[in-house]
Amino acid sequence: MPFPPDDVRWDRVCAPGADGRWRAWVTVTVAASALWRLGLHPEQPTAAVDGPSPPRWWHAAGERYVRGAGRWNGR
Repeated sequence: MPFPPDDVRWDRVCAPGADGRWRAWVTVTVAASALWRLGLHPEQPTAAVDGPSPPRWWHAAGERYVRGAGRWNGR
C-alpha cells in the first residue's frame, strides 16, 4: 500500500539484550488518516471478530512454524 512519506514513520532502536548481544527493534507507524483513506477503521465490519476462533491445532502449528521447529506440513 503506497503511503505519502509524511504518513509513515520508521523508528529503530539498538541495545544489548540479556545475553549481551546487540539487538535491533523496528517500529513502523502509519498515520490514522492514511488508514481511514483505505477504509481501515474500527467501525468496518472486518475489524471485529465475526466467528469462532480456529481450532487449537491451527494455533499450535502456527507457533511451531514461527519458531522454526519444522516445515509446515499441513497438519
